[in-house]
Amino acid sequence: MSKHLRLDIDAQRATITLDRPDKHNMLEAADLADFEDLVGRVDGAEEVRVLVVTGAGEAAFSSGFAHGDVAATDWRDNPVERLCARIEDARVPTICALNGSVYGGAADIALACDFRVGVEGMRLMVPAAQLGVFYNVGGLRRFAARLGAGPARRLLIAGEAFDGPGLLHIGYLDALAPRDEFDARVGGLAGRIASLAPRAVQGMKRALVQISRGGLDEDWAQREILACFESEDLAEGLAAFAEKRAPKFTGR
Repeated sequence: MSKHLRLDIDAQRATITLDRPDKHNMLEAADLADFEDLVGRVDGAEEVRVLVVTGAGEAAFSSGFAHGDVAATDWRDNPVERLCARIEDARVPTICALNGSVYGGAADIALACDFRVGVEGMRLMVPAAQLGVFYNVGGLRRFAARLGAGPARRLLIAGEAFDGPGLLHIGYLDALAPRDEFDARVGGLAGRIASLAPRAVQGMKRALVQISRGGLDEDWAQREILACFESEDLAEGLAAFAEKRAPKFTGR
């Protein structure tokens, strides 16, 4: 396992940390496969209900893919695209806690998460065209679908840099917090998601990903909808609402 990544599981929350602050949490080719493996470990931990992806330090979430590995990588099987698809397909909702600035392929890793919380003072830039890189197809689809064609063009074709308020304005960020409130903002969102009915949350997450890719499995979705109506969690949710208390969901 890469020494540049760290997985911590605390009750219902898992956290994957890009842990190379001296290199602005740069990712090497080997790190990408290890990152996929960590997401798989989170998927296998049934108690986990939310995954947070973040970086060590305060300068950068990640400076992206190591330039020195570009020539040695087989881009016919794009490792960045494969990692982003794996994050998007994670069983549990994902939050990218952007503890600092974001560059290159790291912008797509963050966008593959379900939510993004940024810290004031951060910047984001994707210098693909400046380097002569044609961005991967999955990433192009994600930028266009989640941000719209205009912001996607500004980021990818014009190579425009955005600050935190600009990222909030184009919808890249869901929230922007001062440094001293950042951890609490991320923790509050993670805690809220973890407190909700897991089967309903995970089912709707999977359906929304399928819809964003243009291929919802409607038969599967209908089965999941009916299963949730017949679940113990629905009974608990209705009882808790009637009794004016917080529900205690089990996933059954």
